[in-house]
Amino acid sequence: MAESSSGQEKSEDPTERRLSESRKKGDVAKSQEIPSAAVLLAGLLTLYVLSGYMLDNLRNLLTHYLGNLHSINIIPDNLVGLIHEVMSHITMILWPVMTAIIITALVANYAQIGFLFTTEKIKPELKKIDPIQGIAKKFSMQTLNELFKSLFKLSIIGYIAYREVMKVLPQIMPLMDQETFQILAFMANTAFWIFLKCAIIIAILAIIDYLFQRWQFMKKMKMTKQEVKEEAKQTEGDPHVKGRIRSIQMEMARKRMMDEVPSADVVITNPTRLAIALRYDNNSMDAPTVVAKGAGLIAQRIREIATENKVPIIEDKPLARALFKTAAIDHPIPDNLYQSVAEVLAYVYGLRQKKKAA
Repeated sequence: MAESSSGQEKSEDPTERRLSESRKKGDVAKSQEIPSAAVLLAGLLTLYVLSGYMLDNLRNLLTHYLGNLHSINIIPDNLVGLIHEVMSHITMILWPVMTAIIITALVANYAQIGFLFTTEKIKPELKKIDPIQGIAKKFSMQTLNELFKSLFKLSIIGYIAYREVMKVLPQIMPLMDQETFQILAFMANTAFWIFLKCAIIIAILAIIDYLFQRWQFMKKMKMTKQEVKEEAKQTEGDPHVKGRIRSIQMEMARKRMMDEVPSADVVITNPTRLAIALRYDNNSMDAPTVVAKGAGLIAQRIREIATENKVPIIEDKPLARALFKTAAIDHPIPDNLYQSVAEVLAYVYGLRQKKKAA
């Protein structure tokens, strides 16, 4: 397992942020073999499909110029125009192949890394022209791997070409009695199948190389546990600071809640552990609303504030438990508790009326 400069083991998978930063620098998992193999296959298949069209146009081009040599004046004045005309005809013949190659190259690169534009790789750096590092790269393990990979490909391609030539060798001698066009057609057909089989082998090797490059890239991107922790602090904040912020927020919310207790109509308890403060205004509310609730010390503080502000405190264990579990602060009470709360409020309003009458 790889180790970092600090000696810690790189055992953690790279985070999205690390991969994103690496991508911005142009460091991505990519195989140069994929575009090469794709371009070779696309060019060969396009040539095979459009060979009739291309041969007909090439024959017409040769017939036109070779058949009119006596009327073509090759002088300095018309040489540029003549070359331009010939190149235009050749371009029209080759444009399907060139278009297929360009599109395939773009698609092959996009399929590997998507759209990526960065100037990091071309920024001038002194270490890029360091001769010592340059020599070291020439003899690095990566360079040796590329050398062995190239030799392996050449060996396979050479073997396939040798096998194909040996297969058609008995057919070469009879070609002496054939027309020139038939000889050329035989050579083109043989070359096409040699190139096609080599291209398929190269494509298979390219896929293997891409999988290897991706594995190597992910291995290089692995992180130590400490690096993961540091990145989490940078992206999400220090856990201690976040805990402190949450504590402050809870304290502020609790203070706001306590400030609402004096305006409550009633506090329902069970009687010591839970306390829920309710308020109801039939002009502005559809149902009684919970303005404060809590357990333990918070419940004790709610009862103290209610006592100080002469807010009625009613003991109802089942109702207190139900409100504490199902009702949210600053929200109306659940529908199924309307009847029970209404009875409590009616009792409280009755007490108020008696006090006013007295």
